[in-house]
Amino acid sequence: MQTAENALVPPFQRPPSQVAIRRVASYEADLFELIYETLREFVERDLSEETANKAGEISAAKTSRCLMSVPGKTVLLKPNFVGLDLLGCMNTHPAVIAAAREGFLKLGAERVLIGEGPSMDRDTEAVLESVRLREYAGRLNGGFVDLNIDDVQRVPLKTRASKLKELYFPKTVLGADFVVSMPKLKTHHWAGVTLSLKNMFGIVPGGCYGWPKNVLHWAGIDNSILDINAVVRPDFAIVDGINAMEGNGPIQGTPKQANVLVFGNDPVAVDATCCRIMGLRPEKVKYLAGAGTLLGHLAAQKIEQMGESIATVRTPFAVLADFAGLREDRVGHRGAESTEREGRPQGRG
Repeated sequence: MQTAENALVPPFQRPPSQVAIRRVASYEADLFELIYETLREFVERDLSEETANKAGEISAAKTSRCLMSVPGKTVLLKPNFVGLDLLGCMNTHPAVIAAAREGFLKLGAERVLIGEGPSMDRDTEAVLESVRLREYAGRLNGGFVDLNIDDVQRVPLKTRASKLKELYFPKTVLGADFVVSMPKLKTHHWAGVTLSLKNMFGIVPGGCYGWPKNVLHWAGIDNSILDINAVVRPDFAIVDGINAMEGNGPIQGTPKQANVLVFGNDPVAVDATCCRIMGLRPEKVKYLAGAGTLLGHLAAQKIEQMGESIATVRTPFAVLADFAGLREDRVGHRGAESTEREGRPQGRG
């Protein structure tokens, strides 16, 4: 991964991050063209920055972010696959994944792999069939890697947010040149929201830790998210928010049309932007607040917005009563409770 050595950098030493918001009417839209053009815009911005750096027009601090260069490299797309999704709001849609794969190939990537380790179902093949990945992406021919049973490598953790000292990670993930987190835009009954950082739970192999990977829940979800991303911080994120989920997510929630795709070269900035689109305050999400100290930018003034503005696409999401404090419309209402009185969460995700 390009960012592995630079993952732990305080915000005052990081250059501004870029996040692009694209409005999308449906999955029937020309997703390839939209995704490719957006990726190309990030590449062009990086090339412009590189040229300015060579000319001495920007400071060395501005170059601490790895450039989005994929020609000749292996790209790993990490979607969020949970299982049978009759309402279409639980899994990353295969149309988005297929378009992203084609987009990175057109940018010159040598290989684009798709890798996931579902946490709820041991039968990954059945999950692939239920999400119809081959229907959209065609014959995978080794292009999909089941991260639950991939060869693994023991890796000491860089941080001690949780009590975990080491984890086994799939060699496919560790060996990829460029890792792209591709989550679904969803609320979460234990973490508040599940986006590009939480999506990296799926790289922890069930073959080592079982299902539903309770070692991470026992160590604390918020803290485990930080420890995992300190080792395997995504180089890029593409969030599927066309048909999203609100309420009792990430499995038992309600479909929510947000009609957006969100892209970015900083997973913390992407997740913060997604929260603001959802009408939530990212600084109140425990793990995002922690991630903003070492893994990326949380503050809006450090995020350069591309495409649509947050204001034009903001779509308030319902949350469980326990997370009413995340909502922007509850600012100043100490102890206020959500007007959505949802049932207690069940299951894991």
